[in-house]
Amino acid sequence: MNSPHLLSREGFADLARELLDVSRETFDLETMDRLDIYGSTLRTWQSRINLVSNKSLDDLWRRHFLDSLQLARWIDPDMKVLDLGSGAGFPGLVLSIVTGAPVVLAESDSRKCAFLREVRRLTDANAEIAEGRIEGLDAGPFDVVVARALAPLTDLLGHASGFLNSGGFCLFLKGARVEDELTDAAKNWNIQVEQHQSLSEPDGTVLRIRKLSSV
Repeated sequence: MNSPHLLSREGFADLARELLDVSRETFDLETMDRLDIYGSTLRTWQSRINLVSNKSLDDLWRRHFLDSLQLARWIDPDMKVLDLGSGAGFPGLVLSIVTGAPVVLAESDSRKCAFLREVRRLTDANAEIAEGRIEGLDAGPFDVVVARALAPLTDLLGHASGFLNSGGFCLFLKGARVEDELTDAAKNWNIQVEQHQSLSEPDGTVLRIRKLSSV
């Protein structure tokens, strides 16, 4: 029996339909099965390589799937998305599965890239895996750049600035130190920022950043 603090598969589906304003039939039939495949593949590969923390798998639907899904509010199917340091595919691969948007998953670890390719194959996600360092990535421009737990905000902005189109924006998942990171980033960057309470983490924040330019 699940702990009442854990988000169940059914609870995730209810939140997702409310968040994205889609019907039960659409979300259940077209998305939940693919996320189930994603989750089962993650658990299998986790026994071989370290993709996420083992403890977080107990609350997979909240810690990873909902955490990623909440960014879909700002992503349309025709937007080109770049996920910096994709790791196990959060948030980029989830966003591709949920929204249908084309997503480039930038990841330097070859083993994680192998995992991402396998999940892409099994879920038929509209995603491209770009193996290598972000500095060497030859792609773009993008409408949206996303990232989770990759680097301090000022560094993320430095990476994103070279990939965004003129009207593009960033979506970054941040934790309890978000205000300190914003203060540090202001030393090097001019930004227009919206802060949104995370739907998955009590002390988490989603940053939506537009009009990025260096100081």
